[in-house]
Amino acid sequence: MIPTFKNNSVSKFFDNYATDFDEIYGSKHTLLNKFINHYFRASMRIRFEKTIEGCYPIDGMTVIDIGCGSGHYVINLALRGAEQIVGLDFSQEMLNLATWRARQKKVSQTCSFINADFSDYADKAEFDYSIIMGFMDYIEDPSWVISKVIAMTRQRAFFSFPLRGGLLAWQRGIRYSRKCPLHLYSFQEVQDLFHEKNVRIEKIARDLFVTLTI
Repeated sequence: MIPTFKNNSVSKFFDNYATDFDEIYGSKHTLLNKFINHYFRASMRIRFEKTIEGCYPIDGMTVIDIGCGSGHYVINLALRGAEQIVGLDFSQEMLNLATWRARQKKVSQTCSFINADFSDYADKAEFDYSIIMGFMDYIEDPSWVISKVIAMTRQRAFFSFPLRGGLLAWQRGIRYSRKCPLHLYSFQEVQDLFHEKNVRIEKIARDLFVTLTI
C-alpha cells in the first residue's frame, strides 16, 4: 500500500514550519542566518545549485517539482525560461508562499501549484525534468516514488536522500523525533534503490544527491 501524508504529522509539521522553512533560502540576510545556512544547511544550498544546473537546457522545457515547498526551484526555473512548471505539495501554507512569490516575480502564467499528496497525483502528463528534493526524508518506502517518477520523466530526475551518520544527522533525528517521521539512508541503500539504472550518486554535505537519466 502506498502511504499518504494527508492529515498526518508530516503535513501538519510543514504547514506550521512554512515561514521559517522559507528563510532557509536566504530571504533574511542577517549574520546569524547566513552562518546557520552556510554551516548547517549547506546541503540545501548545494542541491539547489546542482538541480538548477542539471535542468539544462531549460528553454521550452517542462518540469515537475514534487514537494515544491515555497517554490524556490519552480520560480527560479520559470525565470530561466521553462515553458511550464508544476509545483506539487501537500502543505497549503507552503503553496500560499509559492503562489505569492510567483506573482511577485511575474511568472504566474508559467507556474502551476497543486495541493495534493504525490501518491494521489494521477495526471498522466510527462515532464522533461522531475525534482524530488527534501521529499524522500519522509517516505517509508521510497521504491514506489522512484517508479512513479521514472514513468513521468522524459530526460532527468533529481533526488536528495538524507545521509545516515554524523553529528548533524543525529541532531536532526532528535529534533524531528516528536514532530514527524524521518528516514535516513546509507550510500549503499540508495545505490540499491537505483540498481542497474543510469544514475549518478554524489555525497553533498549531509545528503546524497542523485541524478537519474532516463
